Amino acid sequence: MFKKILIANRGEIAIRIIRACKDMGIKTVAVFSTADADALHVQHADEAYCIGPPPSADSYLKYVNIISVADFANVDAIHPGAGFLAEDAQFAGICEAHQIRFIGPSITDLETMGDKVQAREKVAKAGLKLVPGSRSGKRKNSKKGTVATAEEAMQLAEKIGYPVGIKAVAGGGGRGIRIAHNRPSLFNLFHTAKAEAEAAFGNGEVYVEKWIEEAKHIEVQVLADTQGNAVHFGERECSIQRNQQKLLEEAPAASIPPKLRAEICKAALKVVKSIGYTNAGTIEFVVDTNDNFYFLEMNTRIQVEHTITECITGTDLIKEQIRIAMGEELGYGQSDIRQEGHAIECRINAEDPGNGFMPSPGLITAYHPPGGIGIRVDGYIYAGYRVPPHYDSLVTKLIAFGRDRNEAITRMKRALSEFKIEGIKTTIPLYQSILNDERFLNGHVFTNFLDTC
Repeated sequence: MFKKILIANRGEIAIRIIRACKDMGIKTVAVFSTADADALHVQHADEAYCIGPPPSADSYLKYVNIISVADFANVDAIHPGAGFLAEDAQFAGICEAHQIRFIGPSITDLETMGDKVQAREKVAKAGLKLVPGSRSGKRKNSKKGTVATAEEAMQLAEKIGYPVGIKAVAGGGGRGIRIAHNRPSLFNLFHTAKAEAEAAFGNGEVYVEKWIEEAKHIEVQVLADTQGNAVHFGERECSIQRNQQKLLEEAPAASIPPKLRAEICKAALKVVKSIGYTNAGTIEFVVDTNDNFYFLEMNTRIQVEHTITECITGTDLIKEQIRIAMGEELGYGQSDIRQEGHAIECRINAEDPGNGFMPSPGLITAYHPPGGIGIRVDGYIYAGYRVPPHYDSLVTKLIAFGRDRNEAITRMKRALSEFKIEGIKTTIPLYQSILNDERFLNGHVFTNFLDTC
C-alpha cells in the first residue's frame, strides 16, 4: 500500500485524486504555482509545496521542482492527473530513477502510444481500420507516416480528397490540429501546424489524414493490470466540440446503435491486449455517417470525462489506477462490469460564449453549485477565489445521472438553471442552448454540431 502520493497537477483533477486517496487512507502532497496559492487542492492536501511562478513551464511542467518536492516529502508515488506531465515518458522515467512509482502506463507505452504515428502502426497490426492518410508511405529522411513538406502533403491530399487534417505527431487533447479544405489553405496551414507543434510539444513532426466531416467521436475507457488482465467500461460520446476541444460528453453514446457500440468496445480491448498496456487509458474512434469506425488515437491517462463512466458503472477509476500501480490485480473480469443508466457531463469553462469564447478569468464574487439526486459537481472554485489566466479555462465539471437519457437531460437542465457563478463569464448558457436543441434531444450529435447551430 502506498503511504503518500504527490499529485503533479492542479484544479479539479487534483482535488479528485486527493479525494480518492483519502478514501484509501493514503496521505497526499499537493504542488502549486504562486498563482494557485489559494487553490482548493492546496487546502485539501495533507502537505503542499510551492514549485514556481505562474507559467506552467516554470512550475507544473518543471521536472526538477516536482521531483525535489517528491524526494523531500518522501512520497511513494506520483499521480500526474490529466494534462501537464500525464503522458510524458521522460518524466515517468525520472520518477522511476528516483524509485517513485508513476501512476500511469509503462514508459514504453507512453512513448509508443504518445507518438500518433507509432500508435497508428501498432493498432493497424492489431487489425483496426485507420482513417486514410500518410501512415502507409515510405519517405526518405522522414519517419514512416509523417509528412515533411507542404508539397508532399498536397500530393497526398489529391489522392485521398479534401478536407484533410494536419495533425501533430505529439499532439493531444484536441491540440495540434489544422483542417485544410483546399490546396491553398493546405499550403498555409501546413507550415502553421508544424510551427505550432514545435512550440507546443517540442516536436514539429506532423501527419496528414482524411478529415471526416459530420463525424461522431466515440471513446472507450479501458483498465489493465500488470498481470495481463484487461477490461473496458463501455464507451463515451464526445462529439460536441469546439475547435476539437470536447465540451459535453455522455455515456453511453446515444448516436450509435448497440451493435456498433459492441464492435467498438471489442476493438478497443483488442488494442489494449495487443500492446500489453497497463493502467487506465482511452481508445478514441471517429465514426462516419455510414457507421464505419476508425482508430483516432489513444490517451494514456485518465480523461477529464472519466466521471460519466464512473456514474454508469459504479467504479472509482482513480482508485483503480492507484491499485494497479501498487501491483494489485483487477480482481474482476469483463462479465462483472455492469452499466446502468445514463450520464452527461458539461465542462463549465471560464469563457464568454457570447463573445467568441473569450477567456474570462477573474474574481468569483458569488458561487452556489446545484445539488439533488443524480447531480455531481467536480470543481475547484469558490466565492472569493480568483481564477488565474495562466491555465486551462475549465473551472468545474457538472455531471447529471439518470435512469435513462431523458432523465439525465432533465436533471442537467435543472442543475444548469440552479448553478450560480458570478464575477466571470462561463459556458453555462451554451449548454442550456444545446440541451434544448432538437438534434441533441434526438441523439443526432457530431463533431461540427456547433458550426451548424
